[in-house]
Amino acid sequence: MGFLASFTHGASIVFPADQFDASLTYDAIVAERCTALLGVPTMFIAMLSVLPAKRQKITSIRTGLAAGSMVPAPLLERLKKEMGVRGILVAYGMTETSPVTFMMGLDDSQKHLNKGLGIVMPHTSAKIVDGQGRILPRGSRGELCTSGFALMKGYFANEAGTNEVMRRDEEGVLWMHTGDECIITQQGYCEITGRIKDIIIRGGENIFPAEIEEQLLRHPSISEASVVGLSDEKYGEIVSCFLRVSGGEQKVRDEDVRAWVGAKLGRQKVPARVFWVGDEAGCVAVDFPKTGSGKHQKHLLRDLGESVLKREKMQDLRVERAKL
Repeated sequence: MGFLASFTHGASIVFPADQFDASLTYDAIVAERCTALLGVPTMFIAMLSVLPAKRQKITSIRTGLAAGSMVPAPLLERLKKEMGVRGILVAYGMTETSPVTFMMGLDDSQKHLNKGLGIVMPHTSAKIVDGQGRILPRGSRGELCTSGFALMKGYFANEAGTNEVMRRDEEGVLWMHTGDECIITQQGYCEITGRIKDIIIRGGENIFPAEIEEQLLRHPSISEASVVGLSDEKYGEIVSCFLRVSGGEQKVRDEDVRAWVGAKLGRQKVPARVFWVGDEAGCVAVDFPKTGSGKHQKHLLRDLGESVLKREKMQDLRVERAKL
């Protein structure tokens, strides 16, 4: 998108490295006086992490585009405060939809910028449906479906996979079922609440990870957060989080993390397990597992969390046997 926009408008585009490197990107922005910055949230987080080591501040960025995964409001606030980025826009879509379906505008209110994904793009339609595919009224939470000229033909040599996500309604219109749980407001703004498959069901109650992640990222010492559900004999699933501390900060105590979430969201959404990511002692991984576009791979985080719980359970059994 950045390349095509530069091509059609006769603008310069800067590629700091063959693969994303936060430090080189920072240096290139300063040297070239770049005015727009495009990336996924994890890239922006990495940029903020190298900021303390840089002598020159970024002063030229006037706008940017964040997409690829949930864009937490605290991250937008940090970009404005620490890097002077005055207008980061949020775009939403899928590779299968070529790739943007909803997008913000520079003149949208701060309320919409902080919470939503913008309004649907021209020549594209959207609807929210329940589990049976019935259209829900505006303001209701359900699965986002999109249609229009930008839909793919299908997954290559995978008819079953295509039919699973692309379905025609009673009028013959083809819709992409995104798997994202969203709300479309009365004003037409889309707000994403999480991935349907990521919902944690704790004791019969649906808990949405995105809400907890946003609260965690408001903590001044936490730079990255990912919330998943892990299996539990009593509740079925328990809320668990993987966290990374901000650059130069000390690791927060687990009980302080729980208190931070509980004070805002209530006891049922407090993480029962807190795992730390980094190269310090006690961390379960050096980095978050990510896709090529920088998204957290939650299924791998779940596998990691489950393996830790299994090891702990085996250790407890060995201790009990030793006592006998």
